[in-house]
Amino acid sequence: MNLEKVFFAFFIVLALTLNFGFFLGELDNPDHHNVYELYAALVVSLIATIMKFGDRAHIGAVLLATSLVADLQLIAAVIVWTITAHTTDAGMTPMILASIVSLSGGALLANITSVIILVTETVMFRR
Repeated sequence: MNLEKVFFAFFIVLALTLNFGFFLGELDNPDHHNVYELYAALVVSLIATIMKFGDRAHIGAVLLATSLVADLQLIAAVIVWTITAHTTDAGMTPMILASIVSLSGGALLANITSVIILVTETVMFRR
């Protein structure tokens, strides 16, 4: 068993599950979306992206692209949440929270694509 590949797959799947945990729930209900889970999803996604930089294969480029898309979506969601929390008097409105959750949904789709590619590559691997 290759420990490097175990950690690689671990972070890819963890990024997906954390993102899914944040995304799941009513779109505009702040009780269903924890800000710390969003930040954890971003941090793990960034770690997964860094781990994907060494792969020179074409499939590695596609994995990196999906990870960069997820990072971009999650960074945008974190920025919107931070700006809302620290600069607006109205606080977290249902419309703003829906935008944040929608951005995390885009990252979720990119993470699902990444996991599908990872599983497909693993199934096709021959010794």
